[in-house]
Amino acid sequence: MSEALISRLVEFAESGNQQKITLAGQTHQGWIMEITEEALLISTGYADKVGKDVWIQFADLDQAELQYWDNKHDQWTIFKI
Repeated sequence: MSEALISRLVEFAESGNQQKITLAGQTHQGWIMEITEEALLISTGYADKVGKDVWIQFADLDQAELQYWDNKHDQWTIFKI
């Protein structure tokens, strides 16, 4: 994957307190834990026994809406790749 895309995804991961990815009618809200050459991992759990880790392929991000929680304005903000 391109360095530019990976850099933008790192910026997304570091934006706000949490991230939210909506894809194919499902919303995954949590924290970006890992970015590889092909996908990113979002952890949706707030404790070891609750939530799950979801891998999202870069190819699927074209159809996804990315948002992050903006603490300054207390609202979800859209993030464009």
